[in-house]
Amino acid sequence: MRPVYSYPTLLGDVDLKIAAVTVDGHPLPYSMVSPTEHAVALHESGRAVWETARFDLKATLPDREISDGEWTDVVCLAALTEKATNAQTTRRLVRGRDGTWAGTLEMSRRRYARRASLSLVVTATIGGVPGRVIGGTERDWFVDVAASNPMRQRDVDIVDEDFRDGPEWLREFKDSPWIVDTSGDIPRVYLNTTAVEGLVDILNGSAGSAEERLVRDLAASQIAQDAWTAMFHSAVSGLEVDEDGTPLMPDGWRESVLRTMLPDVIPDRQPADALYEIARRRADGIGWSEIQTRIQYAAGRRSQLTRKFMTAVRSAHQKGE
Repeated sequence: MRPVYSYPTLLGDVDLKIAAVTVDGHPLPYSMVSPTEHAVALHESGRAVWETARFDLKATLPDREISDGEWTDVVCLAALTEKATNAQTTRRLVRGRDGTWAGTLEMSRRRYARRASLSLVVTATIGGVPGRVIGGTERDWFVDVAASNPMRQRDVDIVDEDFRDGPEWLREFKDSPWIVDTSGDIPRVYLNTTAVEGLVDILNGSAGSAEERLVRDLAASQIAQDAWTAMFHSAVSGLEVDEDGTPLMPDGWRESVLRTMLPDVIPDRQPADALYEIARRRADGIGWSEIQTRIQYAAGRRSQLTRKFMTAVRSAHQKGE
């Protein structure tokens, strides 16, 4: 579901493509730009230290609507933003004779630390009011300074840590075998090296006895279920809304988690509709308990917990015969 405005907006799709990327004047290898993932990886650009990345952008807008709509002074604006540093760079695209909009946006390495989102906003003057948003991209690009592969969804960090004598904030969880932390740019699972003796060694191993392999598979699936659950709750707990109160899809790993799990949590709905339903139920509390069951189910599917338990139970029965 798209945001609803009290004035006319574009019905057709708005698309943004990155035609080329250069780093300090040198072309970025094509393998570092993924049109499918809508992601750019700059970590292994061939230059250990660089200053400026330039993105050649091309956008397509619904031409007939642009020409026939009840608006004037249409502006197509590309915006590169990063929440971690509060950095923002914008570039106005210019319409060409073929109807496409094009421009070059520069990214300063000094201003961006980790991962930025590249989006497109279309504004116009309507009813004498300039700068009203009439459209934009529904799927942003990610420009990742630290990534070596152009992937939309980043991996979860796994960290071995002694909760008893390690960082102070972990000490109150000293009896827990693991903790999921979703406060950073990348979700992180802390494995407690002292809660269950030998567990971390089994998890980090690749061989071992049949019993060890079963423990490894079950523990890994349980950790994955906990991680998916925690990430989903983190993603919906801080949703931003537009001027009409409609929840907006977040970026980064939170977007990936929501788009992956929402079809199981709120089935038969488009992602935007499902997100609206999640936000509504969370706000008024009606039906929120039912959502918890759906979240547990969705996380279980992602972690393949049922299949791992079936394998363990089948192995136990075979040994008992």
